[in-house]
Amino acid sequence: MALLTKAPRGTQDVTPRDSHKWHCIERVTAEVAGHYGYREIRTPVFEHTELFQRSVGETTDVVQKEMYTFEDKGGRSITLRPEGTAGAARAMLEHALYNDGLPVKVWYQTSCYRYEKPQAGRLREFHQFGVECFGTPDPAADAEIICLANSIFDHLGVEGLKLEINSIGCPTCRAEYHKALHAYFADRSGELCETCLGRLDRNPMRILDCKSPVCSKIAAGAPSMLDYLCDDCKAHFEKVKAYLTASGLNYTVNPTIVRGLDYYTRTVFEFVSTQIGAQGTVCGGGRYDGLIDELGGAHTPSLGFGMGMERLLLLLDAQGITLPEEEPCDLYIAGLGARAQVEAFALTQKARAEGFSAECDIAGRSLKAQMKYANKIGAKFTMVLGDNELDQGVAKLKNMANGEQREIRLADLIASLYDARFAAALDGISAIGGMDESTAAALGKMMLGGNT
Repeated sequence: MALLTKAPRGTQDVTPRDSHKWHCIERVTAEVAGHYGYREIRTPVFEHTELFQRSVGETTDVVQKEMYTFEDKGGRSITLRPEGTAGAARAMLEHALYNDGLPVKVWYQTSCYRYEKPQAGRLREFHQFGVECFGTPDPAADAEIICLANSIFDHLGVEGLKLEINSIGCPTCRAEYHKALHAYFADRSGELCETCLGRLDRNPMRILDCKSPVCSKIAAGAPSMLDYLCDDCKAHFEKVKAYLTASGLNYTVNPTIVRGLDYYTRTVFEFVSTQIGAQGTVCGGGRYDGLIDELGGAHTPSLGFGMGMERLLLLLDAQGITLPEEEPCDLYIAGLGARAQVEAFALTQKARAEGFSAECDIAGRSLKAQMKYANKIGAKFTMVLGDNELDQGVAKLKNMANGEQREIRLADLIASLYDARFAAALDGISAIGGMDESTAAALGKMMLGGNT
């Protein structure tokens, strides 16, 4: 029988075989963000369309070509979020988070939606880890979020990324730059694509971000924003570079970086890889000092970044970085007969209540099939219960790694599992070397929360 349907084009499922990779990255990103003082925020998957039109920019590819926009049953225009910043900024204002003190530091792990041609590292439903820092104009904040992103890559063992930075100025100096760009592109207007012709008068900087080979070639010879920076923007950029240098971060100034969204000002940056094809930007962001004003709030200089999860996973695979597997099942209890299956179920629940991963048969399998399943799920220990074991109150606990078996009282099952966990922790610590047995035992006990 044929499948009724498959996943929509440009989307992908994350199956249990791969979900541990996502869990690992999500843990690392959340922990590193916490080290920098960021706390989680969650926003709706859809917003009123005007939020993105105002914040992302009417002349961007995102708004003009890529947003998933529809009317709901109340006749309201609704858009699936194409990026995370606008929703976080709206929530910050709506809930007056600035009253908790500035800067407001938030992070999110979220899905985003853009209608574009699916390819490696670019899907119609994709996922981002992002941070937003609301309420500071200081260049130290720019350097800090760049360091935050770099810390995540370091924790994951990623190598070879190139950090590229640029300044795209403030509205004052950008006005002069726009005049120079308009003059440059107006002389080549006959060669520009239709979309860029529309951008010429409204926002010529968007032409620099065009993916058309012809427009990209023309844009390569365009004036550089760095030559038009006002004194304040120059000083800000120099301080950002000084902080990055002091932190030991290598960077390259790339005058062609403008980012794809209109809300950016001053510092913009990207972490780029050459190992995952054309979509090489793994993380990008910058400062957006005027966005909160656009959304109806008081002037609140802010900044942030987005890190593509799918691209990060591609990069980890390309570099052969193996993420830790999730811990397998601690115990599988096989029941032989109706009475034993009930007791196996009860013991399994007891083990789970104590924090162990435990399973028993819930599919009516034979003993042979149960043991085969225990092997498939990688159970660390197994125990078989039958009438004899129940009558005597004892059973054999089998270590599946080395085949060793030892008889235990059923009443002592939980204590035996703690003993086994402690022994495994002790072996792992002792393997570090140079640690005496008593110190290793004390550390092992601490790791297990005092349970032995």
